[in-house]
Amino acid sequence: MKTLTLRLARGAALLAAVATVSACGLPRSGPNKQEIFSGSVLREGDAFVLAVDDRVNRIAGVTPALGFSAEFLNSSIMGSDTIRAGDVLGITVWENVDDGLLSVSGAPSTRLEEVQVDGEGYIFVPYAGRIKAAGSSPEAIRQIITEKLALQTPEPQVEVRRVAGDGSTVTILGSGGGQGVFPIERPTRTLASMLASAGGITGTPEITRITVIRGSKTGSIWFSELQDHPEFDIALRNGDRINVEDDGRSFTALGATGSQRRVPFFSQTISVIDAIAQVGGLSSVTADPTGIFVFRNEPEAIAQQLMGDPQLIGTQRVIYVLDLTQPNGMFMARDFAIRDGDTVYVTEAPFVQFNKAISAATGTLFQVNGLGSLASGG
Repeated sequence: MKTLTLRLARGAALLAAVATVSACGLPRSGPNKQEIFSGSVLREGDAFVLAVDDRVNRIAGVTPALGFSAEFLNSSIMGSDTIRAGDVLGITVWENVDDGLLSVSGAPSTRLEEVQVDGEGYIFVPYAGRIKAAGSSPEAIRQIITEKLALQTPEPQVEVRRVAGDGSTVTILGSGGGQGVFPIERPTRTLASMLASAGGITGTPEITRITVIRGSKTGSIWFSELQDHPEFDIALRNGDRINVEDDGRSFTALGATGSQRRVPFFSQTISVIDAIAQVGGLSSVTADPTGIFVFRNEPEAIAQQLMGDPQLIGTQRVIYVLDLTQPNGMFMARDFAIRDGDTVYVTEAPFVQFNKAISAATGTLFQVNGLGSLASGG
């Protein structure tokens, strides 16, 4: 009887110790499922908590596409000798008369040296007037001058040449093989040929982003798309800026995974399954496969579609929940795309905290028993 009483007392002490330890809080990798759900809008929190299904996947599980607008795609190839503002031209005019408009007696031709293209792209030629030169080739300018002078002198012959100036150029910046200002010449009139001439790229083609800035317009593609989509090999224009950038996107992995860290993207698109695999998978000791969470700030348009509420204003906090144990759970996780800035969090299984509490309580109970034995002199 005494032994039974002692066992019951020890059991009661163990339960009391477990409750005490649990109340004090045990070490863990983050919040549990109940604590995350308590932050839901439905529970007076400030985040929308959504279980990922086919509908949610269609709306939120996407990666913003890159590409060029029609303005870039429809640009024609520039001539290899296009004149631009600041260039200096040399113009020679031959007239088929003794007393010509420009010529002097005894001189069959007139040379107009150092005719500079002004900031608006124009030149002035006596008797031909103000002529738009920027964006044209020397041959096109020659024809315009000839036509204007022919109205005043018979069969004029005109030569136009660039005396000084770089012609049309583009600027290449970033992590490419070469950086600097490069002329648009016959072999380098398109994006791919210009990049190749400048030394190519140094990063992984699939995740190297090429951005072309033309005035107020901007377009971006992945470098690998230049091979897969020939239409993206756009014609260049004077003043274009080409930025070659390594992919700066990343996500954060936390919780019961192989490692907890900030992870750069290794491909253009990454699914939840890819993200978990990249940090060593789920911990076989602590992870709860029913508690995979993706934390994200969703833009207004996507949030309105997800919630079916057009009254939502501004960016919304959304928590996506995936349960890998469901029949389609692995497919959902495979199809749901991670976006830049996401946080992927895996909760610990409930028994992990229970085991921690038991271990801590058992140690506490042994310490109490030991102290009791010392006090009784046993």
